[in-house]
Amino acid sequence: MSIERVKAYFHQYGIEERIKELDTSSATVELAAAALCCEPKRIAKTLSFMVDGHAVLVVAAGDAKVDNHKYKEQFGTKAKMLSPEETVTLVGHAVGGVCPFAVNEGAEVYLDLSLKRFETVFPACGSSNSAIELTIPELEQYAKFIEWIDVCKGY
Repeated sequence: MSIERVKAYFHQYGIEERIKELDTSSATVELAAAALCCEPKRIAKTLSFMVDGHAVLVVAAGDAKVDNHKYKEQFGTKAKMLSPEETVTLVGHAVGGVCPFAVNEGAEVYLDLSLKRFETVFPACGSSNSAIELTIPELEQYAKFIEWIDVCKGY
């Protein structure tokens, strides 16, 4: 199970006990915000795209939308979301639990600037009913990201 993989990943840092396994679904921004009793914008959603045959993950604020023009400028191609099957194969997590932790080799992680306005955010942890509250510096440390990017709008 994907959440077990994330727990094992966080175990090396001694923070696996901070993962919240929820009684209800956190598969969407709205469901996660309700389950965690926080504002939807503080949910750090992980969006999965196909770029040059590999997975690109963009972690963005729950209220942000991908701006197609900015995305194309950043990645040199039109935004193409991964199918649920491609997501499992290329990322290692199923839709609803996709996160930037313990991803498959070759999957690239980027953090969107929409997250920088928060002290803490809530990314998923590999299942459709899990999350962890992280500070932005912690997110940077544990996500093993390539760089901060600006590909979103509407926040």
